[in-house]
Amino acid sequence: MEHPKTYNAKELKTPGGNIIIEGPIPPEKLAEYEFHKDLTAFRPPEQQKKALIEIAGLPEGRIIIARCRDTIVGYVTYLYPDPLERWSEGKMPDLIELGAIEVIPGFRGYGTGKNLLRVSMMDDAMEDYIIITTEYYWHWDLKGTGLNVWEYRKVMEKMMNAGGLEWYATDEPEISSHPANCLMARIGKRIQADSIQQFDRLRFMNRFMY
Repeated sequence: MEHPKTYNAKELKTPGGNIIIEGPIPPEKLAEYEFHKDLTAFRPPEQQKKALIEIAGLPEGRIIIARCRDTIVGYVTYLYPDPLERWSEGKMPDLIELGAIEVIPGFRGYGTGKNLLRVSMMDDAMEDYIIITTEYYWHWDLKGTGLNVWEYRKVMEKMMNAGGLEWYATDEPEISSHPANCLMARIGKRIQADSIQQFDRLRFMNRFMY
C-alpha cells in the first residue's frame, strides 16, 4: 500500500502566543526544532523527540506538530499498531493507530489538541485508512488537570470527535479492564467492506469463548 503524505498547516491564536499546527513533518525537519521540556507524558523530552523522528521516517508514519516559533509544544503520531497489540494481528495495511497526542500545559484549553487532529485529517490520504486510538486512563494527566477519570474521558472524546473518531465497542482485555478506557476509530470514506469486517473481527476476538 502506498502512503502519500500531503503537508497541511493552520495558524492558531492563543493567549500564550500564535502557534502553527502543521504536518506531516519529515524526520529531518523535526530534528531542527526544539522539543519543549514539558512534553513528558510518555518519556523524557529528548527520548520522545528521538522516537518521533523515527516514526516520521516510517513509510506509514505521520507526525503533526504544534509549534511556537521553533519549539514544538504539541504533537500527534500515526503509525501501524505495535506488533504486540491485538490490532496488528490482522496485518491490515489500511489500519493505522493514533499512537500518542500530547500538548504542554501552557497551551491546553485553546483547541490545540482538536486542531492537531483537524490538520491531520486535511490530508485526503486519511480516507484510505481505518484510524484507531486506544484510550487508557493511566496515561491521562489527572493530577495536572484536576479532573476525575470521567471528566477527562469526556475531554478526550470531544477532542477525538474533532478528528472524526468515534467510540467503538471491543472485548480487548486492557480496554475492558476499566470502564473509562475506550477504543475510538475513524473509518475512511474509501475503506472497503472486507476491511471493515476484518476490523470488527479484531474488535471482538473473544466472542466465541463464552
